[in-house]
Amino acid sequence: MGRKVAIVGTGQTKHKARHSDMNIVELINQAVNRCLENAELTINDIDAILIGNMEHFEGINLSDMWASDASGALGRCGMKITTGGSTGTSLSSAAYYYTASGLFDTVLCVGWQKQNEGDTTAGLVSATDPIWERASFAGAFGTFGGAATQYMMETGLTPEDAAKVAVKNKRHGRLNPYAHLHLDISVDDVLRSPMLAYPIRMLDLCPASEGACAMIMTHEDNVKKVTDKPAWISASVCRHDSAFTGDPPFFLDLRTLRSAAKEAYATADIKDPMKDLDIIELYEPVTWAELSFLEALGIGEGGKVGELLAQGVTSIEGSLPVNLSGGVLCTNPIGATAMCRVAEAAIQIRGEGGERQANHKVNTALATGYGGNWWSDLLILKSSL
Repeated sequence: MGRKVAIVGTGQTKHKARHSDMNIVELINQAVNRCLENAELTINDIDAILIGNMEHFEGINLSDMWASDASGALGRCGMKITTGGSTGTSLSSAAYYYTASGLFDTVLCVGWQKQNEGDTTAGLVSATDPIWERASFAGAFGTFGGAATQYMMETGLTPEDAAKVAVKNKRHGRLNPYAHLHLDISVDDVLRSPMLAYPIRMLDLCPASEGACAMIMTHEDNVKKVTDKPAWISASVCRHDSAFTGDPPFFLDLRTLRSAAKEAYATADIKDPMKDLDIIELYEPVTWAELSFLEALGIGEGGKVGELLAQGVTSIEGSLPVNLSGGVLCTNPIGATAMCRVAEAAIQIRGEGGERQANHKVNTALATGYGGNWWSDLLILKSSL
């Protein structure tokens, strides 16, 4: 058994569409400094730095070396990780294993993105289907549209159900000072927004954001010296699969997420996720994904997730709030997006959520990362072990 590990500090920038006020190095440095301040540590307390983003989106290589002074990596061990949309959870898991293994005592990880300095769309379509996506420039939401249509047909869920996800998450996002979007919208607003790829409309989709997020982890012998409110990592699971197997598309099979959840639940002693989890931070790039991903996690299976949403179960006042941060629908700095999920789970356990803090005590939180259906990360955090 490895050492027990807890998140003892988090920090992030304000996320926005364009950070013309800061360059890449300054974004990273602000998140790192806020994280150190939150943990009441200095950079001298950090043994290793893990950093990551989707560097081909900006078209800037070796950005980790450029930012080595700003991130604190200068003179320390470090590593860069780039795994698409799941970069943030890959960083989180790597920091956890670095610490649990005894290789390092205290590790800082930071994810970031500054998409306006490159071409994200070009990066996406050059990595996907050359016949359909490159020709139509449909990108991710073209794939999401086809999958959402089939999911809608199989479950009986409607565009109105998906619109309620957007309304809920945007409401939560308005309570999060770091969120990119602070929108006050209705179901009608979502259903009247421009159609992108049926049934995906503009307000069903996540934004493109710039920002950075950082976390600090340390092992059990150090935790009491640092904080009296640790967020212990109870499970960390990653699942990869082949991207071209002829299996059902996005939102339908989700076997990597189901498999990751099964192992994580067993590791963290989660018998009934509806009862044993207090909050969920779900990587939902589009409204329909939140509905189907929750089912894959054992929440509202058989199309009943729409009923939970309508009953307010997944809202801030509910028994199982989902995406109190506003989720990916409010904030999407790709290299940091998945880490924002883990950081928010820790924030909720540490009771630092401010206006967006859950109405009940958060003892167990789940966070996911998403790198397409073929890559799912899942972490479970607890207030005590």
